[in-house]
Amino acid sequence: MTKGEFCVRKKGKQNMRKSRFSEEQIIGILREAGGGMAVKTVCARHNVSLATFYKWRTRYSGMEVSDAKRLRAIEEENSRLKRLVADQAVEIQILKEVSSKKW
Repeated sequence: MTKGEFCVRKKGKQNMRKSRFSEEQIIGILREAGGGMAVKTVCARHNVSLATFYKWRTRYSGMEVSDAKRLRAIEEENSRLKRLVADQAVEIQILKEVSSKKW
């Protein structure tokens, strides 16, 4: 590791942990629990904690697979737009600082 290497931030996609389950699988697990099986049984069968199951249920309850895919696309677009706005805000701040100095 060279000096200052830890300060370098790579542009692009941020390294978030990828879920083990796709939206289709999550919705399938929720439907399985909604079909009459006990929640603990479903969680044990798929090796998922109860907290994760209930988090999924609040997020994906009542959704179809197409709805979940559309939600993910909208969230990705939203995060991209937020980064774009943040970058422009920084540029505006820099320009204000440069223009306020007396030459």
